[in-house]
Amino acid sequence: MSKPYKRVLLKLSGEALMGSKPYGIDPKVTHLLATQIAEVQKLGTQLAIVIGGGNIFRGMAGAAAGMDRGTGDYMGMLATVMNSLALQDAIEKQNIPSRVLSAITMRQIAEPFIPRKATRHLELGRVVIFAAGTGSPFFTTDTAAALRAVEIGADIIMKATKVDGIYTADPVKDPSALKLDEISYMDVLEKGLKVMDATAVSLCMENRMPLLVFNMTVEGNIFKAISGETIGTIVKE
Repeated sequence: MSKPYKRVLLKLSGEALMGSKPYGIDPKVTHLLATQIAEVQKLGTQLAIVIGGGNIFRGMAGAAAGMDRGTGDYMGMLATVMNSLALQDAIEKQNIPSRVLSAITMRQIAEPFIPRKATRHLELGRVVIFAAGTGSPFFTTDTAAALRAVEIGADIIMKATKVDGIYTADPVKDPSALKLDEISYMDVLEKGLKVMDATAVSLCMENRMPLLVFNMTVEGNIFKAISGETIGTIVKE
């Protein structure tokens, strides 16, 4: 029988919160995520979450349109705070305590990120949501997820996507692409596979942090992944 992970960092894309909407946050999606998180809590797993902000604003897109990259990235960080608050609200409607910890100080709505405080919240059974990325521009929320996972001593990073794992090529463009059950960090970097950005993958490799990529659009997959079932693609040494 599979054994649940003790402490997990779940990485969600901002686009995941859009649902069928062209942008923004779909309350139905946050509710569905919250119900799955409630199931995970029954396993006794300590859960931390990092959410992107691409459903509201993406710094690189702003830079491509002529905006200063640093300014665009800070705007993207604020978008992640909005997403974090929306998910926190949905989680607490499931009677699960949660805390939003922000890398950018905004005390009225979130606690400042302090590693020891984050760890203590997890030990007390609270879901911890890390907002505002790393707090610095030029870093993605993928890198923030890798950094936070290392800081809190997570067992694994789980990246929830719209595909069921990592393929040898883009399965949409190449029908002959094969799904991989396992791959090394170095292969991901050398082959340029779009799993996470290179900085995030390198950080995982240096700290021997396993990374699982799986499809979150299938209901129940978050529970399956965290409970230790074989699902998606694992990236490790």
